[in-house]
Formats: sequence, C-alpha cells, structure tokens
Amino acid sequence: MLHQIKGLHHVTSMAADAQQNNDFFTQSLGLRRVKKTVNFDAPDVYHLYYGDEKGTPGSVMTYFPFAHMTRGRRGAGEVAETLFSVPEGTLDFWQARLAGEGAGGLERQTVFGENRLRFFGPDGDGFALVERADDKRAPFDGGPVAASEGVHGFHGVTMRLRDGGATDELLKFMNYDVVDRKGALTRYAVKGGNGADIIDVESLPGAAPARQGAGSVHHIAFAVENRAAQLEVRKALLDTGYQVTPVIDRDYFWAIYFRTPGGVLFEVATNEPGFDRDEDTAHLGEALKIPAQHAHLRDRIEALLPPLRN
Repeated sequence: MLHQIKGLHHVTSMAADAQQNNDFFTQSLGLRRVKKTVNFDAPDVYHLYYGDEKGTPGSVMTYFPFAHMTRGRRGAGEVAETLFSVPEGTLDFWQARLAGEGAGGLERQTVFGENRLRFFGPDGDGFALVERADDKRAPFDGGPVAASEGVHGFHGVTMRLRDGGATDELLKFMNYDVVDRKGALTRYAVKGGNGADIIDVESLPGAAPARQGAGSVHHIAFAVENRAAQLEVRKALLDTGYQVTPVIDRDYFWAIYFRTPGGVLFEVATNEPGFDRDEDTAHLGEALKIPAQHAHLRDRIEALLPPLRN
C-alpha cells in the first residue's frame, strides 16, 4: 500500500474562456489566483491556478482555457464532479450567492450524511460544496467571500466508471479504504489525510463514454510530501504493472502520470517546492510566469495570450 499518498494535490480541468474562468473562481467562489502561467505543451494557452492563500496542496483547482473549445460530453471514464469543503451551515449563503452569480444546476442533496449544494461552472463543470464541521484548513479571506463562509479546499472528487472493480483495487493500493456504499456509489477515504481525502466512485455499466472538452477534468493529482516519496510511489506502480511517466518538473511541483483502468488520468505530485518559489506570497498569481524552456518566447507568448484582468 502506498502510505505516501495523503489525498488530492490538485484537480486540472479545461475551459473555453480564460477571463470567464478567472472571474468564476476568484469572484463567484472567492478563491485566490495563486499562479498565472502557461501550458507546458501549448504555451499560447494559459495555465491558471486557484486555491487558498498559499496554494496549499489539496486546495488548488487549475485550468487550461483553450479559446472557444467545444464543451465536453458527460459519461463514463471521467471525473464527473469536484467537491469543495465549506463551513457547516453555509449552504444557504452559497445558494443565494451562486444564484446571484448566474450559476446553473443548483440542487441541494444529502450524500453519505453530508449536506451539499451541487452546481455547474461556466462550461458545465460539475461541482458541489459540501458542509464540513471538522475542516481546520483556513479559507482564503482576501477576496469577496469572508472566511466564515469560504472554501477550505477540496473535499474530494466523484469518478463515473462503467466498472469500478479494477479502480477499487488501485485506490486501495493508493492508501484509500472503502468507508461507505450507497447504491452505485462507493466512498473511499485516506485515513489521516490532508483534508482533500475523499474519492467517490459511481459505477454506471451502461453509460456512454465521456468525451473531453471545456468543462471536463483533464486529470487529478494526488499529493506526496517530496521527491523521495514520489520515487517510491513510482517504483511501486511500475512494479504493479502500470505505465508511469518519468518525473517531470512542473516548476511548482514534480509530477508523474499514469492512466487508470477506468480511463481517468492520475498524477502524483510533490508538495515541494510550492507556488512561492518564484513569487512572494503577497503577490502570488499577479505576474505572468513562463517556464524556462519557453522563456525565449515571452514576447510572442504575451502577444498571443488574451489580456486577463485580475
């Protein structure tokens, strides 16, 4: 079992408009933009990161906004919903706020004994705010949402799969235990995790496959403390038969990737070095940061990227 994994590190999705995406997360949800950089493989596309004040692992939602991208299609083989943790008793506040911001799909539910508010992002992204009384993580309080109602970070994600059997084995290998079941939904959790430690798997044998596009989750990343722990995880995954990439330097963390049996792309990312490696904490997300391999293209990249209001 991979005891090095303590929960989620980040969730990366795709969008069709950078400014709309930025406004939704910084204004509607009140998160902080902690990094404004570009896609390593397509440097004419932003890579935007949102989270708590420091971009703590387990709080960071990231996006590739490809201009005018067609919306994805919901189905099996994807992360269908990203769950955020909010303080207990705040769902009335959030329902009124999100309705006022024009969010669609607003629906109150109780799942596994937790009160939640489901809603859609600008590209039809699936989200839910989950009330938690025991979350000690500090929300970002420098935006339009006060800490008393603010988002603590991730609670977890929900994956939709045709067959959850092989993924069940993988998650258990990755330090997740089954803690509850309800119909087609199985809940997994990391004991003593980082707060972003829930994975729900919905088994839908007859579902059509998902098609990625705007509003789709590209991949989810799991957190390990450092590079040594990451190498241990990589070796164990390779020994188990998974095809795992070499370690890749993503400037703010090191990453490895592998495809799960259900088709979802997993990443294992380090908590080091963090988003303050090239910006003071007080000014995170303000300047456009260009990866070293694209630094010589800065003028061209800046000319191609659409202006982004803070």
